[in-house]
Amino acid sequence: MQPFIVEHLLGEVVDVYCGGPDVFNGRVEACADNVLTLEQNEKYTHIAIDKIIAIWPA
Repeated sequence: MQPFIVEHLLGEVVDVYCGGPDVFNGRVEACADNVLTLEQNEKYTHIAIDKIIAIWPA
């Protein structure tokens, strides 16, 4: 999934679903070492790529 995110979603605003009630939202800042980094309102969220169930443009 990391190559797909880097090639198609880098710099885009996305929603990320990892299960349960939580959906993470933000601009894809980086994707390296199996960690996705989202930025929203100058705050960063780091998500383990192997925990991602779905990701889509917001």
